[in-house]
Amino acid sequence: MEKSLVERLEAAVARLEAVALGAPGSASSRDLCGESPAVDPAIAAFDELVVGSLGRLLAAAGKIGGKVLEVTKILEEAFTVEKELLIKAKKSQKPDLPGLSEFLKPLSDVIIKANALTEGRRPDYFNHLKTAADSLSALGWIAYLGKDCGMSLPTAHVEESWQMAEFYNNKILVEYRNKDPDHVEWAKALKELYLPGLRDYVKGFYPLGPVWGPAGGTDVSVSSASSTSKATVKSPAPPSPPSTSAFSSEIPSSRPKEGISAIFQEISSGKAVTAGLRKVSDDMKTKNRTDRTGIVGGTEKASRTAASRTTSFSKDGPPKLELQMGRKWAVENQIGKKSLVIDDCNSKQSVYVYGCKDSVLQVKGKVNNITVDKCIKTGIVFTDVVAACEIVNCKGVEVQCQGSAPTMSIDNTSGCQLYLSKDSLRASIATAKSSEINVLVPSSGSDGDWVEHALPQQFVHTFKDGQFTTIPVSHSGG
Repeated sequence: MEKSLVERLEAAVARLEAVALGAPGSASSRDLCGESPAVDPAIAAFDELVVGSLGRLLAAAGKIGGKVLEVTKILEEAFTVEKELLIKAKKSQKPDLPGLSEFLKPLSDVIIKANALTEGRRPDYFNHLKTAADSLSALGWIAYLGKDCGMSLPTAHVEESWQMAEFYNNKILVEYRNKDPDHVEWAKALKELYLPGLRDYVKGFYPLGPVWGPAGGTDVSVSSASSTSKATVKSPAPPSPPSTSAFSSEIPSSRPKEGISAIFQEISSGKAVTAGLRKVSDDMKTKNRTDRTGIVGGTEKASRTAASRTTSFSKDGPPKLELQMGRKWAVENQIGKKSLVIDDCNSKQSVYVYGCKDSVLQVKGKVNNITVDKCIKTGIVFTDVVAACEIVNCKGVEVQCQGSAPTMSIDNTSGCQLYLSKDSLRASIATAKSSEINVLVPSSGSDGDWVEHALPQQFVHTFKDGQFTTIPVSHSGG
């Protein structure tokens, strides 16, 4: 009995010495009493979310490999950073806006890394990359500081952010529905990660934002350089005008935003705030625009010279019109060419139009799909597409379908005139982050005129009976 008591005392002394020396794995006061240390239920639930939903996503990505696996690992890294920020928040004071910028920087860096995979000429598996990159904005719920911060409540923020990514996620489901179950599994797993995964997690543990530490904790609003100086009363400087949004690819406004939006944009730029700005030339001014030209024509406008067409347009490479690998027609960097024609094509081939300006392309025959990417004041005339015609990141384009097209999608585009034939009136038209979209259809009379319909770009959302109802805003006037 006496020997057993001595052994227990020696063991207790050993634990106390370990605590005093700060040894790794040293026991807490709860350990000395024979109890296991408390586990934060919020962090434990986050680990379960990562192991479950994120684990399913990684398994699907591993079967696909390539860029899809790469962007999925970046997404995994973002969730790891989010967990670290949740732990850090409980040990830190609630920050001011400059302090929040510093606090969110690790998450912003990962988001920039994901967005970089979608830049430049459209890469393989673009829809996968874009879905994953856009979805990461949902992790920004952690920046919610209160009702006056300019953000939706955390749960609503997650739902709204997923809506941005779902546009591309649905494209994956449609494209691979009958082709490859691994891609379908990846798209479904990604949605499950956010809805209901992250949404329900935030709703259950952080409905009003992250939990910050007591006032005596580390103040993340004070930099290490200023922490050694004497305490003085100071007002934080407002954030610099943003150049890009941390969680969006929208073109920045010339007017700086306030609050959380400014923080998101400033910390994600990764370069000088004014980098990328360029001088507005005369032909870019609204009063001089001539991009409403009626039906797509094949003759050059007399009011434009070759010199003015190239003033504000930067080419990524030499002009190109070629069939690649027998499957893809590449039409790139064409400027002022009004008579581009593809007539030797079939339903297994695709057409990708990139970086063209003031040009007109005719596609004579049936192709699988047509993508128009980063084009300015360009016209596309085609006969039939099997899958879809996509217009992405364009300005002032005109697209005319002379035959049939089951799907037309318009994304991040400003100014699009879409002409539909009688055979394509049943086409499904999907739009996202776009403005000035007009669809022209043949009139019912015999005069051959076109009837123009403007697609709504503004919506009203009302909350009733436990859910939101969305209706488009219609405009009328004399």
